[in-house]
Amino acid sequence: MRRILLIDDDMDMCSLLSHFLKRKGFETDMAYTGPKGVAKFKESKFDVVLCDFRLGDMDGRKVLQEVKAIDPNVTVIIITGYSDVKMAVDVMRHGAFDYITKPLIPEEVLNVINRGLAEPTHLPEALASKSPSNGVSAAKQYTTASEEFLVGVSQQTLELYKQIELVAPTNYSVILYGESGTGKEVIAKTIHQSSNRHNKPFIAVDCGILSRELAASELFGHIKGSFTGAFGDKEGIFEVADGGTLFLDEVANLPLDVQTTLLRVIQERKFKRVGSTKDISTDTRVIVASNENLQEAYRKGKFREDLYHRFNEFSLSIPPLRERKEDIPLFSGFFLEKACQELNKKLDGFDEEVEQLFLNYGWPGNLREMRNVIRRAGLLSPSGKITANVLPWEIIGNPSRMPSEHSAIAGEQPANPVRQAPVDLRDAASHAEYEAIMNVLKQVRFNKTKAAEVLKIDRKTLYNKIRNYEESNMK
Repeated sequence: MRRILLIDDDMDMCSLLSHFLKRKGFETDMAYTGPKGVAKFKESKFDVVLCDFRLGDMDGRKVLQEVKAIDPNVTVIIITGYSDVKMAVDVMRHGAFDYITKPLIPEEVLNVINRGLAEPTHLPEALASKSPSNGVSAAKQYTTASEEFLVGVSQQTLELYKQIELVAPTNYSVILYGESGTGKEVIAKTIHQSSNRHNKPFIAVDCGILSRELAASELFGHIKGSFTGAFGDKEGIFEVADGGTLFLDEVANLPLDVQTTLLRVIQERKFKRVGSTKDISTDTRVIVASNENLQEAYRKGKFREDLYHRFNEFSLSIPPLRERKEDIPLFSGFFLEKACQELNKKLDGFDEEVEQLFLNYGWPGNLREMRNVIRRAGLLSPSGKITANVLPWEIIGNPSRMPSEHSAIAGEQPANPVRQAPVDLRDAASHAEYEAIMNVLKQVRFNKTKAAEVLKIDRKTLYNKIRNYEESNMK
């Protein structure tokens, strides 16, 4: 039986979610603080950790780091309020499988858990059991880029693909710049598939989840006895990717000593396993990605300048979704089709209001956020077209339109979907304050920092006011 650890300071939510998951055949355990959750994880084996991002004593990012240090292969799913989506996306870059936004919907939680359990194990650990002859199959099994992707129609997208067409047939190293969720790994795989290496391995590695102690071993391999815990020889990612393409996401997170070794590999096309004196030749094209400027990173001492110049034979900037609005209808339809296939459901697209809301929204999480919003909307929509009342408040700008029958984790006692007007002075004041906050958020395109400045409050106070109002209206 699969075991799930729930870490959340909301005891009622934990109990309801635990009860639901037990009915679905899982074994569960609960912790109401971050340290207690980490302690329980150390004591026992869990397949999945569901953790709230905002814990009073330890945030979800720290919990993620600690449980991943204990078991790098555990599936971690972050629970978050929608206003924290950008932070949740950042946590995903550091090893979380996915995030779920509140209010929690039981079937959505179950769907994400099942997807997490169905995913292949973490790349670096899994490579330890792969033989050299299995390089191509390893690449197919462990890369996370989808086999099916869509090319947009906006001018920015077309210009991007023209540059891809130019650089793909070469052996140039490429730097990809882009915000979280813009599809950097898909672009890297597109370059690989359009190159002469297309029938060789494509390996994608998130450098943000490689531990400082073992990063060199994961990339270059090691020999038996080279360090404590090295019980046998292990080939590294460069060996598995030989002849193909290695995509290093968030490359600036690599320790400086590993960057030094990586520079030698790029220059001399050879490397040594940790603890070995034998050179191993490699013919691997390297594509790297970063959401921060690597020139700025080396000026700050975070990245080697000579390694930057080695990688910078060609660079591509992937525009955020808000700058290519012509692609929004195309991608929304694409993700809806995928959601319908996943849910075994037929939906008739989006109504006109939803289409306009999608065009007006800033999509801070880019394509990843759009995919999750549409998957969630598809789950909440019984049939017909998707309407605005199943979209997150940050998109519609009016949380009163959220369907309250899905707001409780139990999901079994529908309430009136239209919220009551304030009935006393305190409620009226709270409602007016919330409307003022929402108006400012809309004016600044939901930029929380700017909104807090306009309202003359700090970001934490802004988050708390939004959260307190929504929680009071969900009761």
